[in-house]
Amino acid sequence: MSLYPGETPEVMPATKEEIRLSNRTDRWRFMCPNGHRSWEPTNNHFWCQQCARSYDEDVEPEFDVLHDLKTEEEIHRDELVLRQGNTLEIRGEA
Repeated sequence: MSLYPGETPEVMPATKEEIRLSNRTDRWRFMCPNGHRSWEPTNNHFWCQQCARSYDEDVEPEFDVLHDLKTEEEIHRDELVLRQGNTLEIRGEA
């Protein structure tokens, strides 16, 4: 990035966590809020197959955050970049 005299650099947004959906290690690093790894991305949220099969009425199969086992943090959908293979599939809104 080159700057002209008097030009100020743009503030770069915080980097987003990337998940390669076809990579088993990446997929197993993240869990749904109920501790399952059978989550899938949908339009603007996530959906968990095991939660959907639950008979507990308090279990919600749709959610906006994943639990990161590496950092022990909850990561919101908008903070993630999801990749299928080598191409960008879904990007959360900044």
